[in-house]
Order: sequence, then structure tokens, then C-alpha cells
Amino acid sequence: MTNSRWMGNAFLHFLTLLLFKQKGKHIGAVLISVIIIFLLSSVLFISSSLQNTLLGTLESQSDFTLSRVQAGKAINTPSDWLDKVLEINGVSQVAPRVYGRYFFAPREKSFLVVGIDLFDEQSSKELQSLVKGLDLKSFLSTDSMLVGEGVKAFLSEHYYKDSFSFKTPLGSFKKVKIHQTLPSQTNLIANDMIIMPIELAREIFGLGEDEVTDITFNVPNDAEWDNIIGKLHLLFYDVRVVEKREIRKAYENLYNYKGGLFLILYLVAMVTFMLILYQRYSMVYSTERKEIGILRAVGWSIKDILKLKFYETVVVVFVSFVLGVVLAYLYVFIWDAPLLSQIFLGGANLPNNIEFVPVLEFGLLGSIFLFYAIPFLAAVLIPAWKIAVTPPKEAML
Repeated sequence: MTNSRWMGNAFLHFLTLLLFKQKGKHIGAVLISVIIIFLLSSVLFISSSLQNTLLGTLESQSDFTLSRVQAGKAINTPSDWLDKVLEINGVSQVAPRVYGRYFFAPREKSFLVVGIDLFDEQSSKELQSLVKGLDLKSFLSTDSMLVGEGVKAFLSEHYYKDSFSFKTPLGSFKKVKIHQTLPSQTNLIANDMIIMPIELAREIFGLGEDEVTDITFNVPNDAEWDNIIGKLHLLFYDVRVVEKREIRKAYENLYNYKGGLFLILYLVAMVTFMLILYQRYSMVYSTERKEIGILRAVGWSIKDILKLKFYETVVVVFVSFVLGVVLAYLYVFIWDAPLLSQIFLGGANLPNNIEFVPVLEFGLLGSIFLFYAIPFLAAVLIPAWKIAVTPPKEAML
């Protein structure tokens, strides 16, 4: 028992000495491996966080959006369609909406103006849950709007500190007060958004009192969705119905496209990793061949040598993986992924400073670890085994 413990202590002591003796080689492998894991993990964290935020926002939106079309283009929807939609069994929370892009001509920038019916109970509750502490009475007492952080910064740069004058289709100007800024947590979808009462939005876009852009509604029973769509097409011949499932699919397709970047980074990382493996493979034959031969000559078994090389490589792999993942986590969720985030956000209409919500996919992280660790271990253990099975005298030549 004492002899076994002594042998175990000697093995750990020799493993520690070996790691420090060859620290130059190990540090080089760790640095390159950390870069690979860092890039892969950063892309994974950004993609997962953005997709999770968008899909989470989608869950709180209405199940369906109905709009009128003419010659394949969306046109204004009559307000009296609201009552007709509400009469359909299974439909609930029907609400009108006015929205569109307002272009700030001198700078070729635009704001997404969304007008909602704040006298509708459901709409007012959703707005108050989005903007904590919103005083609806004060908000509705004057022509006011809620703006995203990007809109607020842009207007401040152009000397619109407290209000902004919209130019209507009639050529007149409508001055609207900036009541409050939307929370920074909504920057991903609301950075360039303006929310205002529906009557005010109608005036800015030149819609009549009996017109809206579209109508939103819910269908609590998922099994009735296809049936409701059929009824709407029978009721209105010139209608387009967009369901939440289609929007979800569009988001997923968007990030599948963005995943092309992940694939490119992965290929670059794999090429770099193969160079590391080739370097490790060469080192075993040039530098460590004699070392393995000496260990065999002093009585080490093939199993002991493979065990030594296994633990040595596991330490390098584990340290590289942990450092890479931790650095990626800090880079994305603490420092908000400068540079790399712009690749995913694309050409933003207005500068957007988003905060990534931490989302960890442990299954995918585990897959990355396995795809990284197994080839690394194989590149070390297979050559070490080939040397260990040769006669010690031949190995030391």
C-alpha cells in the first residue's frame, strides 16, 4: 500500500516536472488553442444570445398580423375590419396598429414609428410592462412619444433635445415631445423605434380616421390557427395574414445564414488546429523519442508512458478550453463583443449598443470540447505508443 502511494506520488512529481520542463512547447500550444476556442465560443455565445432575445420578444407579440394587399403590395386596412375579425370564433385581443418608416432626409436615416391604441386594455398593459413606471395619463396629456436609445442619441446630435417636428404628407409640421427613452434591454429590436398613440401616427403618415396599417390578434388554441387563416381568406379576398410561426422561421433562417460566419471561423480554426497537431506530431519524433526510450530503459511500462502522456495532454487541453471559454464569456457578456457583434448585427440604420443576455448551450460547448480534445489526444498518444513499443535501445538512437 505504501509502495503504491509512493509510486503515485513519484508519478505526479514527474508529471509536474515534465510540464514545467517543456513549458515553452505547452504555452505555444495553449495560446493557439485558446484563440481557436475563443473564436468558436464567442460566435456561439453571440448567436445564441441574439436568437434567444429575438425569440423571447416574439413570444410576447400577437399570434397573427392581418393587412390588406393590392397588386401584391400592402395598403391601408379599413378600421371596420376589426369588428369582422372579432366576430370569428376563437379570436381574441384584436387591436389596430399604425406603423411605418419615417425618413430623416438630410442624413438618410430612418425611424420605425409604431402607433398603438393606448385606450385598448391589452395594448396599454403591454406598453407598461415594457416601460416600467410609465405614467399613461401624463403621456397622453400632450403629443408625446417613446424613443429607442439610438433615436434619442441621433436626435440629440441634431439638436432635438426634448422634441422633434415630423413633416406630414400635407407639408405641415407636427411637433412631438420626447416623453421617455425605451429600456436599453430592448435595443436589439427597439433601438430605432418610436412608439406613440395611434391617432398621432395616423396624422404623421397621412392616414384617415377609418384606416390602419394592419390588425393584430391572438388565437389561444393552436389547433385552430390553420382554420382561422382559412376563414380570414374567405372573409376578405385581398388580405395577407402573417402568423408568428412564419416570423420565428424567418429568425431561425437568419441565424442559419449568420451561421455561415461560424462555419468560416470553424474552418480557419481547424486549419490552425491541424498545424498544432502536426507540430505536436513532429515534436514526439524529434525531441521526445529519446526521453521515452530512457523511461523504457529504467523500467517504465508502455502503459505508464501512455498514462504520462495522456495526463500531460489532458492538462494542456483542459487549460486551453477553460481559458478560451472564459475569455469568450467575458468578451461577449461583459464587454458586449466589440467588432465581432457588428458582423452579426449587420449595417445598422442607427448605431446600436446592445447588451447580450447570457445564454450557454452546454451541449454545443461539450461537442466543441470533444472535437478539440480527441484529435489532440490522438496526435500525442498514437506517436508515443509507436515509440514506446520499440526497443529502448533503438528509441534512444
